[in-house]
Amino acid sequence: MNYLSATKNKKYLMYISQNYSYAILRPLQAQILAHGGEVRWFLQGNDVNPLFLKAEEQQLSSIKEIHEWCPDATFAPANLIPTFFPGIKVAVFHGFDAHKRDTTGEKGHFAIRGCFDLYCTQGPNTTERFEESARKHGYFKVVETGWPTLDPLFNEATSNPYASNDPRPTLLICSTFSHRLTLAPRLYEQIKHFSEQGKWRILVQFHPKMPLEWVIKYKELSNQNLTFVETDNVLPLLKAADVMLCDTSSVMQMFLLQKKPVVTFRTRQPLLHLLNVTEATEVEKSIDLALTYPKELISAITRYSQELHPYTDGQSSMRVLKATNEFLLSENNLKSKPFNLIRQLKMRKKLNFWGW
Repeated sequence: MNYLSATKNKKYLMYISQNYSYAILRPLQAQILAHGGEVRWFLQGNDVNPLFLKAEEQQLSSIKEIHEWCPDATFAPANLIPTFFPGIKVAVFHGFDAHKRDTTGEKGHFAIRGCFDLYCTQGPNTTERFEESARKHGYFKVVETGWPTLDPLFNEATSNPYASNDPRPTLLICSTFSHRLTLAPRLYEQIKHFSEQGKWRILVQFHPKMPLEWVIKYKELSNQNLTFVETDNVLPLLKAADVMLCDTSSVMQMFLLQKKPVVTFRTRQPLLHLLNVTEATEVEKSIDLALTYPKELISAITRYSQELHPYTDGQSSMRVLKATNEFLLSENNLKSKPFNLIRQLKMRKKLNFWGW
């Protein structure tokens, strides 16, 4: 059966709670619309800005409206979603497993909360873990599709606002917000030196939860050598840069998939595909080395990428849509999801919804 053609006249809801989720789900939205489906967006909480919605994107503003519209499937880049929405619930993830905390068993990136019917996994190193959980629990299905977010990374873009004719190498600096892991305070003086030195064209982009104090301090470094960027779509930045400086953030894994080197500062997992440093004085030398694209390092990055996300065809959104439609049209013989009363009550309280 052609499961893509089954999209026609079906309804798909995008459930988001962070601004970066727009870029995660828009490639999937494009596939749905191209195959005759309908899309609506539900924005949960104060961390997501409705002004980022495009003019043609339609929003549902209440749980009542969701029930009236009655989606066939809801996509969420999270590990938690209300179970009282109509239709199936599909997990598409908000990033890769950055190893920020212990992820043995069903923790962190691999948490199972009894919410989803279908997990669309990114690559072998996550699929295996989720398939193990699926066999254990029996109430959800797992399909390896690749991550929709990355489709534009592997497709030719018409333009890139961060592309430049500057002959200098472009260094992208990204950081997580966790005080325990962030490089922002620990490398501030070093990065300030880089901005004055002018050796590289520098782009800086932080996690949206980065403390305002450090956002302001880094914005103040802006000059002809350093640009601080606030965006809901990091992909153009990844494409524009030659090398990344990062800490323990999943954005570095997205960058690695381009077969480009990453210098990490005190990352939790200093593996062969990374150039990890522990002292600020080591950073410049390591960036210089990364810019030579060492053969052994690139080979290690390539091997790692095959486990993380082997799909470079820009068609992951299509695979997610096919997997979703196949689930909708097939007999899945799954167990009923667990009824977690406490979690149900917490979610209903958060959304101020007590019906159905």
